[in-house]
Amino acid sequence: MKLNNLVEKLAAFEPSGAAFVSLYLNAEANQNGRDAYHTWLKNAFRDEAENYEKESEEESLFAETTERINSFLESESNESANGIAVFASVGGDFFETIQFDVAFPENNLFVLDRPHIFPLVRLIDQNPKYCVLWADTNKADIYVFGGENTINLETGAQSKVETIKNEVTQRSKAGGWSQARFQRRIENFHLQHAKETVAEVEKLMRDGKIEHLVLCGDETTIIPLLREQFSKIIEENVVSTLNLSQYASEDEIHEKSTAAMNIENAVRDQEKVERMFNAAKSAAGLGALGVEKTLEALSNGQVEELLISSDFGVLQYSPKKVKKVMKNYAPGDDNSSTDELPETKDAGQIADELLVRAINSAAQIVFIEDESLLKQAGGIGAVLRYNINATANG
Repeated sequence: MKLNNLVEKLAAFEPSGAAFVSLYLNAEANQNGRDAYHTWLKNAFRDEAENYEKESEEESLFAETTERINSFLESESNESANGIAVFASVGGDFFETIQFDVAFPENNLFVLDRPHIFPLVRLIDQNPKYCVLWADTNKADIYVFGGENTINLETGAQSKVETIKNEVTQRSKAGGWSQARFQRRIENFHLQHAKETVAEVEKLMRDGKIEHLVLCGDETTIIPLLREQFSKIIEENVVSTLNLSQYASEDEIHEKSTAAMNIENAVRDQEKVERMFNAAKSAAGLGALGVEKTLEALSNGQVEELLISSDFGVLQYSPKKVKKVMKNYAPGDDNSSTDELPETKDAGQIADELLVRAINSAAQIVFIEDESLLKQAGGIGAVLRYNINATANG
């Protein structure tokens, strides 16, 4: 299942009163090269099972669900996956899994009446799909990391998507006009190689809807030649240039490009938060600050971009006021997926509700890693498409 489709399916889940398991695993190998989550998971399932009456139907159904999850992990999970998420309804048919080449920060088991999607949506936002182009004057390797590309772990697909090779050229020792003609031939060859490489990258980014590009290679030779061939749109999507030699491994390219993307994300966060505060202060009032105001705007379908702290534990709000906001909107008119209200004292469930309403109203979701950036807004805010009051008064 496509990653975006899975998120939408989880957001649309209608609680039935039965338990629902959301499992997030850090599947990175330990010092012995083995997954380290198995003991933790065994204990987590045992502790949760103690919440059910012995030999009850609920206990039996939970045992069946955990057995199915364990079976998947033992027989179907990919050994190279670093992050694994499993979503299953206890006693129901809902069972979905997703595997990533990036890890969840920690192992977590949530058993609620609905899916807990916050860790999944956060991982998606913080690890966007991006393209890496490594090139010299006669060869180019194209990679895609992150984003929906991570689910290719299930099919064993590699990060490298294409290698472009051309005839290796050498300098001639001929002199005079002969050397000049040969030099022009080399320059024309390099130009043609650059054009072919750029055409492949632009097609890949366009077809794959990839918005970020990292360039790798010699910054004094091939990089300038490549950039001369980029369209304006692709040039604007260049995140960074890395001076890496032909001997750089895929792991090194991945590591260096990920660091560049992290810097880009930090800069992005600051710009977006500044935009949000400016929108809230503007005469048009196109910004919402705080859980209550943001929840109301999401329920109205006003939100263009939701900005939320990557740690929902820092959200500051009044459970009483949040409950009032949710009750003020009739089911079906509030961009929620269910008539059952979440537990307002549980910050995790409130964070999920905010995400669900953002997904259902096609709002962009941005997780802010530096919690200090959103501190004045109580950990959350939004840029609005329109202001209801301004429209009414106009």
